[in-house]
Amino acid sequence: MNDITTLDHVVIRFAGDSGDGMQLTGNRFTHETAVAGNDFSTLPNFPAEIRAPAGTVAGVSSFQLHFADFDIRTPGDHPDVLVAMNPAALRANIAELVRGGTIIADSADFTARNLAKVGYASDPLTDGSLTDYQVYAFDLTAQTIAAVAELGLGRKDAVRTRNMYALGLLNWMYDRSLDGTIDFLAHKFAGKPDIRDANIAALKAGHAFGETAELIATRYRIAPAPVLPGTYRQISGNKALGFGLMAGAARAGLRLFLGAYPITPASDVLHNLAAAKQHGVTTFQAEDEIAAISSAIGASFGGQLGVTVTSGPGMALKSEAVGLAVMLELPLVVCDVQRAGPSTGMPTKTEQADLTQALFGRHGEAPLPVIAAASPADCFDAAFEAVRIAITYRTPVILLSDGYLANGAEPWNVPDLASLPAIDPAFATEPNGPDGSFLPYARDAKLARAWAIPGTPGLEHRVGGIEKADGTGNISYDPANHEHMVGLRAAKVAGIAAELPPAVVDDPSGRARVLVVGWGSTQGPIAAAARRVRSTERAIATLHLRHLNPLPSNLGEVLRAYDRVIVPEMNLGQLALWLRATYLVNAESYSRVRGLPIPVAELAADLEAIVDEEEAK
Repeated sequence: MNDITTLDHVVIRFAGDSGDGMQLTGNRFTHETAVAGNDFSTLPNFPAEIRAPAGTVAGVSSFQLHFADFDIRTPGDHPDVLVAMNPAALRANIAELVRGGTIIADSADFTARNLAKVGYASDPLTDGSLTDYQVYAFDLTAQTIAAVAELGLGRKDAVRTRNMYALGLLNWMYDRSLDGTIDFLAHKFAGKPDIRDANIAALKAGHAFGETAELIATRYRIAPAPVLPGTYRQISGNKALGFGLMAGAARAGLRLFLGAYPITPASDVLHNLAAAKQHGVTTFQAEDEIAAISSAIGASFGGQLGVTVTSGPGMALKSEAVGLAVMLELPLVVCDVQRAGPSTGMPTKTEQADLTQALFGRHGEAPLPVIAAASPADCFDAAFEAVRIAITYRTPVILLSDGYLANGAEPWNVPDLASLPAIDPAFATEPNGPDGSFLPYARDAKLARAWAIPGTPGLEHRVGGIEKADGTGNISYDPANHEHMVGLRAAKVAGIAAELPPAVVDDPSGRARVLVVGWGSTQGPIAAAARRVRSTERAIATLHLRHLNPLPSNLGEVLRAYDRVIVPEMNLGQLALWLRATYLVNAESYSRVRGLPIPVAELAADLEAIVDEEEAK
């Protein structure tokens, strides 16, 4: 009989070779966690290589899941439980496991050769070096082979199901149902009944092993987290971003055209939207980044919502065409799912180092709105907002996500499409000039120019990259006109600030002297760190920015109200630079550029020291 211990939260990390199915295992455990009603946050972490060297530290793929009975903000700094499928997985992750944490290891792979490959002189499962942890070492490989033996699979195919055996064991440990994963496997391998049956058999065998072997003394239960009423689903940032683009196009009554070139970690947006043809979506996989954005601009000229999606290297290639969209003044959404750079950098690791590229990375005076998503689910709202601004103001908009948000997942309260605000494309349908002509660069009160669908009778016009004469859009080299048009385009973007919500500070105590300002995916670590700081009776204020250009109209006043302004970022201080230049305030950079989210414990400790410094003055 096993004891059941109730926990309020736990962090589990599945780790193994790239071919061991750790991402699938983590995703399935996350699905069952969502069904159980827990709040959760995930962090997939895998090599960039298609098939990294087996049995090496460099080839380890991991999936971390933090789930709880309360509102959580991050996937956790350190795992409480490590599932290690081989010595490399143990070597790569043991330093991050909390003291007293649990190790579940497949002892079958802990051979002398595999141990030597990762620098172990002896077997850590038996040499006493892991006495600080609870170690459960089982020959999961042999047990899996035995579980599927009657199905007639070869050894190689049988061993491939051991991730499902491990998943079944973890489902038993944490009181999770197998039903969802069984249904998933039945659907995924419907055309391969032997593989389907083997995976299901391994899953059930792992669960039964936990139930009958009595080798693990304790099971754990985490109660559901309180949530607002609604329909919830598990969602990744890339999927939410695609849904947000679709919702924006639907509420504007436009077809969505995505021109994209595959690039990690943005490719899933292309994959997801390619499956949505029946919902008014057209996808075009272009031969390169320049063709991708150029096709999207053409779609916008034709009266559709043009979108392109990429990552940092692709943004650099698109920069000239983004400038063209600024000159044309057409709606365009440019999604940059940031990754560690420069150059190829670390394609599967996260970073926030494209902010200055988004703000300034174009030829000439070419300002445009920049928006950043804060969490995987928030990618939906940020994408919808980008669509709204692009259409309303006839401008390209850069939407910043990152690899952590793109691949991570959390619960999402699915909105009712009809409840989202309508977006009026306000197409020109008749001549607007005093003489009965059509003036494509005549502007409304928001300084947005007229948008006419080509072929509309009487509204024939041309566009191009050469400077436009005000109103008519004719080619102009007049110095005074150029200065006027540069000013109009800048004023249009700056004017967006008038309709943005004001910057709102979170300061429960009302007495904080230190303000922490974040953007993008730092929202989770900052909120979690602030929670820890406040639990020590220290006062600290936080502010998170979605709109990075233009900034909220009251932001300068807010920043000047605090003695110190700290700006945590996964770069070398790009938002801090922008705030200092804009408001002449001493915004202090807090930089972490490691390809991973900012650790909460580290940030909280540093913020506590900063608060103490201020209080001592």
